[in-house]
Amino acid sequence: MQLKKYFIKMENILIIGCGLLGSSLLRRIKKKKIANKIFIYEKSKKNIRKIKRLKLPGIILKNLEDGVKKADLIILCTPMSEYKNLILKMNNFLLPKTIITDVGSSKTESLKIIKKFLRKDVNWTQSHPIAGSEVSGPENGKQNLFENKWCVLIKEKNTKKNHIIKLSNFWKKVGSKVVIMSSDKHDKIFSITSHLPHLIAYNLVKSAQDFEKNQKYDLIKYSAGGLRDFSRIAASNEIMWRDIFFNNKKNISKAIDLFIKNLNSFKKDINSKNNKSILRKLIQTKKVRTKIIKLKQDIDKPDFGRS
Repeated sequence: MQLKKYFIKMENILIIGCGLLGSSLLRRIKKKKIANKIFIYEKSKKNIRKIKRLKLPGIILKNLEDGVKKADLIILCTPMSEYKNLILKMNNFLLPKTIITDVGSSKTESLKIIKKFLRKDVNWTQSHPIAGSEVSGPENGKQNLFENKWCVLIKEKNTKKNHIIKLSNFWKKVGSKVVIMSSDKHDKIFSITSHLPHLIAYNLVKSAQDFEKNQKYDLIKYSAGGLRDFSRIAASNEIMWRDIFFNNKKNISKAIDLFIKNLNSFKKDINSKNNKSILRKLIQTKKVRTKIIKLKQDIDKPDFGRS
């Protein structure tokens, strides 16, 4: 799809949920002058206090409907388990011209909720900016969080072309690189590139905890680079990742099966001391790291959050 490259400044943007991603968007929208007014709806009193203390830009709303009535663009930055209730709260106040999007990490199941509960004359075009951190909350937001990161836009049969164009231009203005795909393709890809790695990290850290408890060793203080870096991933927001695991369960289950198959193959090589087989695997997997750097998805000497 050929997308027009012009960008028209929006009058009003409503951000629902002002944690890491929401506050990062808030900062970026203000810096890049993407909208005249930014409204914030945040149900956490703790986060509201932080927003005020940090003196973040935007107008904090007490009532969701006040922002919904005025918004040209609504961006949901909440856990996906909150989508249904938010849709039901917004439905009576939404304007047909308003574009709704989100930053959720799995799409097929949330699309079912959108189709079932959202008013039929309103359109929701899903987004997934591939950006984040193990830390959460508005105090950890960064205005450059989305810079040079991919943002996936979901295009289905009924997706309006002008919404894709406007959202593409919006995310590019934010600093992202935009790619368009179906929800099915998205969930299959990210079950391997994102969801399975996080699940492995959680499981590895739990295994270390269980080992420490069973063996009564002071294990954690001897954490080498591997466990330390996995622990950073495993420190991610538990509600968000519960929702991702549940919403993409079919693809994640298949990814787990593939992982177990390959893990058992490694186990077999180790137990049999199959030098040729295990070296072939180890050399083959190194090529992925080289490709990631070549594609500029990482740098030669990443700090893995240590700086």
